[in-house]
Amino acid sequence: MALETTVKIAINDDDAIRRVMTLMSIPGRSREESQVTAFVREQLQEAGVPAACMELDTANRRIPNGGENGNLIVKIPGTKRGPRRLLMAHLDTVPICVGCKPVRDKDAIRSSDASTGLGGDDRAGVAVVMTTAIELIKQKIPHPPLTLLFAVQEEIGLYGARYVSTKSLGAPKLCFNWDGGNPSFVNVGATGDYGIDIEIEGLASHAGVHPEKGVSAIAIAALAIADLTQNGWHGLIKKGRNTGTSNVGIIAGGEATNVVTPSLKLRAEARSHDPVFRKRIVAAYQKAFEKAAKSVKSTNGTAGTARFKAELKYESFRLNEDEPVVSLAKQAVAAVGLSPQLYVGNGGLDANWMFAHGLPTVTLGCGQNDIHTVREWLNVPHFLTACRIGLLLGSGQLG
Repeated sequence: MALETTVKIAINDDDAIRRVMTLMSIPGRSREESQVTAFVREQLQEAGVPAACMELDTANRRIPNGGENGNLIVKIPGTKRGPRRLLMAHLDTVPICVGCKPVRDKDAIRSSDASTGLGGDDRAGVAVVMTTAIELIKQKIPHPPLTLLFAVQEEIGLYGARYVSTKSLGAPKLCFNWDGGNPSFVNVGATGDYGIDIEIEGLASHAGVHPEKGVSAIAIAALAIADLTQNGWHGLIKKGRNTGTSNVGIIAGGEATNVVTPSLKLRAEARSHDPVFRKRIVAAYQKAFEKAAKSVKSTNGTAGTARFKAELKYESFRLNEDEPVVSLAKQAVAAVGLSPQLYVGNGGLDANWMFAHGLPTVTLGCGQNDIHTVREWLNVPHFLTACRIGLLLGSGQLG
């Protein structure tokens, strides 16, 4: 049942739609977010946010392989007393979305170019945060102190949130992230992820004249992946009450068919909500590749080797249902006439790292569908509902 509320939640729908369509048309893949950052700053400044309230942190100096800029942090003074609230979304899109030309078809926005994605992930979230701030200022709605965080490089490892300058955030007490689909979903948790790098060294030889003198790195990889698959450690993993997933996603090596491939690099991942079980998945990978490397030998007995490195990309988290930030998110969803549904995801979110920084963060939907594909589309009614939820949470008049 919808929660009764007297909070003013009217927004300019046409402005919000134009804003999100403009955002989706601006190129901004991970590490190349400067153009969209400039647009966000310009629009907020035009709405009345002083330039002095905006800063770029130095996250890009700490992120591996850098980037055009760090996170955009905007601190807006409150017009009433109350704990500071943080509203956030990530600026970057996946490469398939570069060059998008969004068009509206009734209740859907799609890319007019069939070869590109839309970029609603997460430009719709950026538009929600921007719309919230702009409407609060234009309508002169009283609000507590606000921090807006526009994070970089989410798509390639949650790097912006991981390396954010937390001291610049103003110690917010209630944090909300927009990145997802249905606005009735209140995401209170997400899985953890290990990145796995494997380098296989074999021995080159002529594949036609003396293949037996070589050690094929590809054969080693094939045996290891087959072992993992046959023993239930690749793909969807279920071991008793423990669950997780893993995937070998990148394999690079080889230059000619007449050479026994001497080296190979692989990139894989292991996910689970249970940190202990996640490490078991990683250990299964290491065992399979080391076993396979020892089993492939040349005629003189030379075997291959496998160098293995696993690094935690982000830890899993789960918010308690009675957390103030969860209760407030549920109230806001109910106040727009929806039934809030608590949800725990199997993908990583900026909220993973915000939680690790001591900032429990709820993630809310903003109309995204079929993300990371050329079929991607934005549900306009869901997006506008997300903007209204943002205005409710930003105004500080619930709870």
